[in-house]
Amino acid sequence: MATAKKTPAAAPAKKAAAAKPAAVKKAAPAKAAAKPAAVKKAPAAPRKPNAAFMKEMTPSTVLAAVVGATPLPRTEVTKKVWDYIKKLDLQDPANRRMINADDKLKAVFGGKAQVSMFEMTKLISDHLK
Repeated sequence: MATAKKTPAAAPAKKAAAAKPAAVKKAAPAKAAAKPAAVKKAPAAPRKPNAAFMKEMTPSTVLAAVVGATPLPRTEVTKKVWDYIKKLDLQDPANRRMINADDKLKAVFGGKAQVSMFEMTKLISDHLK
């Protein structure tokens, strides 16, 4: 089995390309100069809140003891519940994701003494109409 030899014409071309001095090569442009030339984005339009979140909902009498009886959007109800929790320091000190319920919140949470902050939003939504 015979192997094909490389043609001698290809070998000198490689040597000639490698023989060029390094000074002939162009230096790559500095990367720092390319950053200011980046395309700037047009200013984005201000965000519009989702209409479903901004719809005013009436809290149940149990939830009204915590946030008030006036109709509020869901976002405001959640803010007021968090203000109540922080004011009375009801977060579990060992695990801040857990909420320790007092008497008012225990009624909102369906009798549970402790709920996670993620479960809390689900339980609050059951008290909004």
